[in-house]
Amino acid sequence: MRALRILLIITVILGGIFVAADRIAVNLAESEAADKIKSSQGLSSTPEISIKGFPFLTQVAGKELEEVDVSLTGITATAGGHSVNVTEVKAELRNVKIDSTFSSAVADRADGSARISYADLTKAAPKGATVGYAGADRAAKGQVKVTGPLTDLLDGAGIQVPGAFKGLLAGRTVSTYSTVALKGGSTVQLRAESLPTLPVPGFDEKLRKVIDYDLKIDGMPSSIKLDKVQATDGGLRFSGTGTSVSLAG
Repeated sequence: MRALRILLIITVILGGIFVAADRIAVNLAESEAADKIKSSQGLSSTPEISIKGFPFLTQVAGKELEEVDVSLTGITATAGGHSVNVTEVKAELRNVKIDSTFSSAVADRADGSARISYADLTKAAPKGATVGYAGADRAAKGQVKVTGPLTDLLDGAGIQVPGAFKGLLAGRTVSTYSTVALKGGSTVQLRAESLPTLPVPGFDEKLRKVIDYDLKIDGMPSSIKLDKVQATDGGLRFSGTGTSVSLAG
């Protein structure tokens, strides 16, 4: 019995050593992958990497990881020369194959998501405009609320109002619901549902050109195509999928 107890103790100790070695190895691999992703994607900060599955060393021996989760920061959206942060950027990569030199990896499939807050959407909006949550019913239709003083919107776009008409526009506020759509997998379009009729000839079309604008999301892996956008109470949430997505290299 004493020999059996000793054997069990040794087994537990060896098992603990293996688990410790496995966790050390996965931590080193996560750190190395994070540095490579930062370099290859040109990010301003190091992403967070989480390699799932146990044991890790067995997966490495087979040169395929079951799942790798990536959280990115330093992603931006641009519109009209303005740059804003994209928050909560995540990618879940499945069946990640490692090459023979362990220098790069490619995932069979990746599910990506990102969120832009209304505060950041406002930063990229036309000067004078505020973008906000439109309520549950409108959000279900993929709409956001856009508001702003009419004269501020026109002045911000460099549109001159003839002096004879300035009094007619003073004090007016534009309030509309804009439908959000995706184009080309990386460009977000905001298009107003309706706009007020202005008492100045030709200015209805000019206001439309101010309110309707595009946002281009930069920095996402090119092989992940965003194909869905949702308006939530916290901002716009985007999601998409990709195949043969490079994790590092």
